[in-house]
Amino acid sequence: MLDKPAAALTLKHLMLSSDETYMRLALDEARAAAARDEVPIGAVLVDTPRDAILARAGNHAIGLHDPTAHAEILAIRAAAGALGNYRLNGCTLYVTLEPCAMCAGAISFARLARVVFAAEDPKGGGVLHGGRFFDQPTCHHRPEIASGVLGEEAAALLRDFFAARR
Repeated sequence: MLDKPAAALTLKHLMLSSDETYMRLALDEARAAAARDEVPIGAVLVDTPRDAILARAGNHAIGLHDPTAHAEILAIRAAAGALGNYRLNGCTLYVTLEPCAMCAGAISFARLARVVFAAEDPKGGGVLHGGRFFDQPTCHHRPEIASGVLGEEAAALLRDFFAARR
């Protein structure tokens, strides 16, 4: 039987492994977005208690002619539709880039339990940067935040995408 510190380390290791697995799927969505000439950001929304993927999406603003068609928004919409409920209690969103303020607002309204993102976005992020949406007194729900999971891989994907267009 494991003692408490070892058990805690094991649980943390399992969560990290799961976070990396889901983030790799989000990176797949980001690469698919890049193949459509969309900004390569991907998201995966997971029903955490059941360990079930509810939705996967990549940015699609250009193709859909919709400035709100960020990967996070599309995944939230699909998951809410699949569950028949706009509240996604107990769910985790994995996204390859720090959500912007618009997406942070949607995350809050959807009542997501946790958000895991890969790369930070000092210019357009709304979680750790910019308006820090979840730190505002008007924010109704604050999810648990984890960042940096496969961050270098996600950042490289974005750098390469924009370098090819300059």
